[in-house]
Amino acid sequence: MTRSVVIGGGFGGIAAALRLRARGHDVALVDRCKRLGGRAQVFEHGGYRHDAGPTVITAPFLLRELFALFGRELDDYATLVPLAPWYRFYFDDGTEFDYGGTIDDTLRAIERIEPRDVEGYQRLVEDSRRLYEVGFSGLGDQPFHRFGFMLRQLPALARLRADRSVWRMVERRLQSPKLRQAFSIQPLLLGGNPFDTTSIYGLIHYLERAHGVHFVMGGTGALVDGLTRLMREVGIEIHTDTTVGAIDVRNNAVSGITTSAGTHMGADHVVADVDPFHLYTRLLPANTSRWSARLKSRYGKASMGLFVLFFGTARSYPGIAHHTIWMGPRYRGLLDDIFHNGVLAEDFSIYLHRPTATDPDFAPAGHDSFYALVPVPNMETPIDWAVEGPRLRDRIVMALGRTILPGLQDHIRADFYMAPPDFAERYLAHTGSGFSMAPLFRQSAWFRFHNRAEGPAHLHLVGAGSHPGAGLPGVLSSAKVVERLLDASPPPSTRTAA
Repeated sequence: MTRSVVIGGGFGGIAAALRLRARGHDVALVDRCKRLGGRAQVFEHGGYRHDAGPTVITAPFLLRELFALFGRELDDYATLVPLAPWYRFYFDDGTEFDYGGTIDDTLRAIERIEPRDVEGYQRLVEDSRRLYEVGFSGLGDQPFHRFGFMLRQLPALARLRADRSVWRMVERRLQSPKLRQAFSIQPLLLGGNPFDTTSIYGLIHYLERAHGVHFVMGGTGALVDGLTRLMREVGIEIHTDTTVGAIDVRNNAVSGITTSAGTHMGADHVVADVDPFHLYTRLLPANTSRWSARLKSRYGKASMGLFVLFFGTARSYPGIAHHTIWMGPRYRGLLDDIFHNGVLAEDFSIYLHRPTATDPDFAPAGHDSFYALVPVPNMETPIDWAVEGPRLRDRIVMALGRTILPGLQDHIRADFYMAPPDFAERYLAHTGSGFSMAPLFRQSAWFRFHNRAEGPAHLHLVGAGSHPGAGLPGVLSSAKVVERLLDASPPPSTRTAA
């Protein structure tokens, strides 16, 4: 039986392990955290529960496929519920805009802000549909390790103006500055600057419209628990609290892995759900990587960092939606500071998650659970987070307390935060980035880290830094790419390690 080892138990690694097992492989999954999920960890603190990673499901069919591989149903392992609204935007002047639900719900909300943009939004959705059909349905699970394949896609990408930024795509259709901000923030949820990110990522509008936005009761951690249960049922070995120190290579092919404790695990295939920057600079012998991987590892641009403040409140805020995008006074200037200038500005915008809006079990009765996520520069900027972390925490609490969470300073409980150094230490994230490689046009498709490793044979990559990119749909699709690559390749003739 073919032996495969998966490094990293994020959603990409979990999906790869299940797909390999369904193909008959003997599979072991190794992760350095105490529980699986990658960045989708669960924190229990002071009586409050917090999802630390993704909080929405936008393409549930990709998850259903994993259970269907073994004749099972997702609904027997986790409960998904639709959200309404998907997101509430709160602007600096106090204006609110609810996005989500039916198309008519969205059009009515748009009309209250700018009637001229009703037609413009409908055109934007059509633009997004065309991008979705090519970029997601057509190419999202296709390998891009051959440059010739990339060249054949260029005419279609050129017709869709993939060279244009998401901001330019939105600006062309909408007039309202507020709505332009609201409908261009999606790249930030994947680690990109809307003014730099290729408009291919504009397909997210139609992805949400086609499949809805869902929450898992119990949180994303409950989904991880359901997937972990499935893996155990189908015979996948799971090794948590285990860090991989090296990928072993023999005769230009992987032969297994060695943990940081010195334990060797032999393998015919290795699938890496780790930051590719870390993979190529720390886990592989330097002389086994091709020039393309060395160039990307040295010169590739990582995503921004994240500052995430987790807290509970000793009262409930029933008027707050499940997700609120709290927009600061600046938009492009703030993004320039984060992505280009390396400045931790005094102002900020916030992605506020209130899971108790949907699932009250996240907090004691009469209380709420929150996290406030703020995009910040990654560790390429020398910021002393021991000093700036507490300062930013206080500014966030003050800003929310004077706007949508009145009295927060008096009601906040059991708060703690994660900053870029925490992402670097916990998840081995290059520069402490939130999403690995930034989703720029020059870092997409063939120019992104390949799913078939640019190095030793029988090594494959899944996860945010590889094609097609970050976000749950992206990392789940990366496992489908790897499955296609394995189906198209002959198996190793012999085991190269004991």
